[in-house]
Amino acid sequence: MVSKARIKLTSTNKDSLETLCSEIKDIADRTGAKMKGPIPLPTKKLKVPTRKTPCGEGSVSWDHYQLRIHKRLIDISASDRIMRSLMRLAIPPDVFIEISLK
Repeated sequence: MVSKARIKLTSTNKDSLETLCSEIKDIADRTGAKMKGPIPLPTKKLKVPTRKTPCGEGSVSWDHYQLRIHKRLIDISASDRIMRSLMRLAIPPDVFIEISLK
């Protein structure tokens, strides 16, 4: 029998990520499951510098765009009851979830 599930959550929206983590924590508290986390992993920052003028004439001025990818890691005991309730969660469209069983 599987004893532990590792849930990896990834999103560009930090608020929706935190609300989903709190919902998972509520499920663990209601069922009495052992849970570790959410553990914040390092934020990945994708930076793109672009020139303001597309033709190349004029002063050299740049726009800097940045996309931040936030990650959380949750370890939870994997019983059938807990996994069923996790599968019923409404996951926001901007949050990606990966569950691995150990």
